[in-house]
This record gives sequence, C-alpha cells and structure tokens, in this order.
Amino acid sequence: MNKQSLLALSPQLLRILALVAVTGLILLFFATQIENYLNGRLFNRISSSVAVMALIATGQTLVILTRNIDLSVGSTVGFTAFAAGSLITLMPDLNPALLVAYAALLGAGFGLVNGLLVAYASVPSIIVTLATMALYRSLLVEFSNAKSITSESLPAWLVDFPNLPVISIGDLQVRAGFLVAVTIVFLAHLALTRLRPARRIFAVGSNPEAAAMAGIDSRRVVLVAFILSGMLAGLAGFMFLARFGNITVVAGLGFELKSIAASVVGGVSINGGSGSVIGAFLGTILVDLIDSSLVRWPIVSEFWREAVLGAMILIAVAVDTLFIRRLDRMRAARAHETALAQQGAKS
Repeated sequence: MNKQSLLALSPQLLRILALVAVTGLILLFFATQIENYLNGRLFNRISSSVAVMALIATGQTLVILTRNIDLSVGSTVGFTAFAAGSLITLMPDLNPALLVAYAALLGAGFGLVNGLLVAYASVPSIIVTLATMALYRSLLVEFSNAKSITSESLPAWLVDFPNLPVISIGDLQVRAGFLVAVTIVFLAHLALTRLRPARRIFAVGSNPEAAAMAGIDSRRVVLVAFILSGMLAGLAGFMFLARFGNITVVAGLGFELKSIAASVVGGVSINGGSGSVIGAFLGTILVDLIDSSLVRWPIVSEFWREAVLGAMILIAVAVDTLFIRRLDRMRAARAHETALAQQGAKS
C-alpha cells in the first residue's frame, strides 16, 4: 500500500487493519512456542472469554469516548452475577428474558449513580468510579453474606446456554454466548455510526465546548454513556454467571483493567472523541489471546501476566498518539501541496 492509499484510509480503519495484523503475528509467534497451539479449542476458549469481556469493553468504550472512565465495571459484573444467580436460585421457573432484564436494569442502576455524580455533580469520573468500585464490591460482600452461588443450584438452560454450539466445524465451535456478544457489539457500532443521537458521544468527547455551542446537552450524553456502560456490565454479569456458574465475592475482579486495556489497544483514544466499538472488540480478542497464551507459555510466570497487560496499555496509548500525530502531519503536508498546485494552475 503506497502513501496516497494510506492517507485515503480513515484512522479508525487503519487501526483495525493494524490490530488484525498484530493479532495474526501473535498467533504465529505463540504457534512456534506452544505445542499444538493452533486448533479449534483455542478459538473456543478465546470466544467463550470474549463473550463476557466484549460487552464490558463496549460499555467502557462509550464512556471513554466522552473523556471519562469507568472503574466500577468489574464490581458491577460481580454484583449483578451474584444477584441474578440468587434470583434464579429462589425462582428456578423464572422466564429467562426477565432474568436478563433484571441483570441489565441492576447494572444500569449502578451506571446511573456514576453518571449523576460525574455529569451533574461535576466530580471527576476517575474519583467517582474508584469510589463506587469499592462501594459496589462492599455491597456484594454484604449481600452475599459469605455465601456462594454454585452451578448445581442453577437451572440447566442457564448453565448450558454460553457453550451451546450454533455452528461446528470439527473442534471449532461458534457458540451462543459468543454470537450474542458479537450481535450487541455490531448493534452498538451501527448506532454510533448511523444514529445522530449516538453520534453526540463523539461530539462531546472531541470538543465539549463546541458541542455545547451546537446545542448538545453534554451532561445528558455523559449520563447516558454511564448508564449504558452499567447496563452492558449487567449483561456481562449474566453471561459471567451462565459461563462459570460458581460465583463468589471476587467475581469480576480486575475486569476494569482488562476493559480499559481492550479499549485503548483497540484504538479508542483515552482523550475521548475517537475510536470504535469494533476496534474495542478486536482489542478484547487481542488482550484475551495474549493473556490465555501466557498461561500456557512456561517462560513467563503467573506474576508477570498483569505486568504484560499494563505494558500493553502504555504501548497502545503511546503508539496511538504517535500514529495520529504522524498521520495529521502527512495529511497537512498533502493539503499544502494540493493548495500550492491549485495556485500554480490558476497562475
């Protein structure tokens, strides 16, 4: 691809192409390090994990696009997973749609608290969500009363749902949980790219002052972003419950770091206003691929996995910043050359 073709592509498309290329290189690298690495079971493991994290990363992306951050998503996942498990244990004949709605609404309620404090009380999001991360986790500890949800107490349809094969090709299986996550990510992408109200998220994140002058209620947009983040974390809590069955007070611990990593590695600007949920989805796959591969790679100890994840965040932010600056300079130079050529043609 030549320089002119490169400049014709949007930054988001370039980021996505780069992510696909990096993912392919990482697959090839670990294939040389781990015996019998490339097989259908690898896809099954990654897709099962992505089915949960993709929902969280999508909500995190919506918040980051507004120049904010949500550190409470892991606690929200844990609480909704335990609450949904408790409800279905007490009411095993409950309609599945009602259980899903219960988890989503519970998560949305947590997001509402975050959004009100950030948008209308003007408290920085990192302070608010750091506090609610601890608060929601403490609520889970109190609510659980030192008890756990076990898979034996859950109905069969719930435990079987995430791993239900929809498409099978040898050992490779496209499962129901993964398809649900892909569908939600796709719908979120369509909303952000096609619906004018959803596009306001980019406007607020890019330039809040200009958005206000254009008549956009920035506070309402931020509030809605946090509510959606909480709702998607609630849905992820339901998926977490269905996938693992055994839920304790540490459920969802560390998910906030992984969701942020997936978003920024996927090209979502930490400064807001730039990024896509498709990129965050690919970032989720990349982060989970590296994380699960490091577990099987004997050279790296368990203690270094989080360090690698943190390094990925730093590298992704640094590379994204340098990439955008370089691309802006190239486009500015091209615009200058075009202007000079037009002036020469007129004279």
